[in-house]
Amino acid sequence: MPAVIDHTQCVPVPEEVGVAQHPVIGYIVWALLFGALFAWEGLALTYKFGDVPTLSATFRAIMRYPFGRWALFAVWLWFGWHLFVRGWHFLLRA
Repeated sequence: MPAVIDHTQCVPVPEEVGVAQHPVIGYIVWALLFGALFAWEGLALTYKFGDVPTLSATFRAIMRYPFGRWALFAVWLWFGWHLFVRGWHFLLRA
């Protein structure tokens, strides 16, 4: 009589990684990014000589070319995916 082998015991099951209770480093990084963005816009609006472009002037220069429009669209999709959809596991369960 052949021996029965249980193959379910041979496959290691990956452990789930928990999320930190207070992701302070993430909040600090986001605060620095938004602070730099607001500082750039404030500097551009108050600087009278035009050496620092505003965000709208920067986007206008990028969107002048079709490749720039596609690149901004790709960045927008990537940012939206990581900000809104990436952590929603309940929508992707089968």
